[in-house]
Amino acid sequence: MIASHIHDALGQVDRMRDLILERRRFRGYSGTARMLGGWAALAATCVLSRVDALHTPPHQLAGWAAVLGAALLLNYGGLALWLFRRRGAEQILAELRPAIEVVPALVIGAFLSLALVWHGQYDLLFGVWMCLYGLAHMGYRHSLPKGIIAVGLFYQAAGIVCLLVPGLSFLNPWPMGLVFFAGESAGGWILRGGQSAKTTTTGVNNGE
Repeated sequence: MIASHIHDALGQVDRMRDLILERRRFRGYSGTARMLGGWAALAATCVLSRVDALHTPPHQLAGWAAVLGAALLLNYGGLALWLFRRRGAEQILAELRPAIEVVPALVIGAFLSLALVWHGQYDLLFGVWMCLYGLAHMGYRHSLPKGIIAVGLFYQAAGIVCLLVPGLSFLNPWPMGLVFFAGESAGGWILRGGQSAKTTTTGVNNGE
C-alpha cells in the first residue's frame, strides 16, 4: 500500500514537472524558417565552391555574411510574426527571455570573427562560428525541446574538429555548408515536432 502511494506521488511530481516545462517552453521560433536557413547555407556552399571568381577570403566572407543575413531575416522575421499574432499578451518581455539570453554569445562571436579577420586568420572562422553557435543552444535547454541540446553539441563537436584538423581552408566552403545544413535541418525538424505536440495537446497551433 505504501509503495503504491509512493509510486502515485512520484507520478504526480513527474506530471507537474512536465507541465511546468511545457509552460516555460518558448514557441517564437519557426521550425520551417530554420530549415530554410539550412538550405540557404547549402545553396551558398554550391555557389562559393563552383564560381572561381569567389575563391578569395573577402568574397567567401561576403557569401557567408549573406547567408547570415538570410538566416536572421527568416528566423527573426518568423519571431516578429509570432509576436504580432500575440500582440496584447502580458509579460511579453518575459516570454522573449530565451531569445534575449543567447544574444551575448552571438555578440562575442561577432567581435571574435572581426578579430580573426583583422589578423587574417580566416581558416579559424568555421570552427569558431560552429562552437559559439553550439554554445548558444545551451541557453535554450529549459525553453526548447530537449533535442535542441543535441543539435548544440553537434555544432560544438564539429567546431572542435574544424579547429583541430590541419590544413582546413576557409576557401573550402563544404565543411561549413554541410554542418549548418545538417544542424539547421535537424533543429527545424525538432522545433516542428515540439510545436506539433503542443497543437495535439491544446488543439491550438502556435506557429510553424
